[in-house]
Amino acid sequence: MTPPMDKTAIRDAATLILVRRDGAQARVLMGQRGAGAAFMPGKFVFPGGAVDPADRALAGGTSLHPACAPRLATAADPGIGPALALAAVRETFEETGLALGRPGTGPAGDHGPDWSGFFALGLLPATEALRFIFRAVTPPGRPRRFDARFFLADAAAIAGDPDDFSRASDELSHLTWLELDAARALPLPFITEIVLA
Repeated sequence: MTPPMDKTAIRDAATLILVRRDGAQARVLMGQRGAGAAFMPGKFVFPGGAVDPADRALAGGTSLHPACAPRLATAADPGIGPALALAAVRETFEETGLALGRPGTGPAGDHGPDWSGFFALGLLPATEALRFIFRAVTPPGRPRRFDARFFLADAAAIAGDPDDFSRASDELSHLTWLELDAARALPLPFITEIVLA
């Protein structure tokens, strides 16, 4: 029997900041966490979450931007970079329904519902489009702790309509593209304020 997960242990996590540049000003994609969420309730955040076993299993052969791989390896488990990039793509797909991908056939096997849904679109994750820009560790005393890596990607890497959130889970509500000033006016976690700055 698997022991219960220690929710206070620090878990590797990834967040994706998607930037859309098709208007007068750049916009970022954000959504609001539920009021009853244990971690950052009611706050507006970028899509993201913890690395899961499927991300680690799929990490072999995952492409990263050449500048990202060595930076992700700093003070981290060897080989974690590709799993982090995959987690950012998977969590974005789960929470927003948007697939950061390129045409291709995914690997055979059961990789969980999120990756299965992603691969069913005839896509492979476009991890090479991600740029690692920031790292933050949740301070002690919080109900959940993450060693979060923040990635940046241009919304042009989304396969499909960037306004189609029909496949999104219910983890984030009020999904919207926001200019930076509008984003800064929302209830944000402190770390998100720093990243936006």
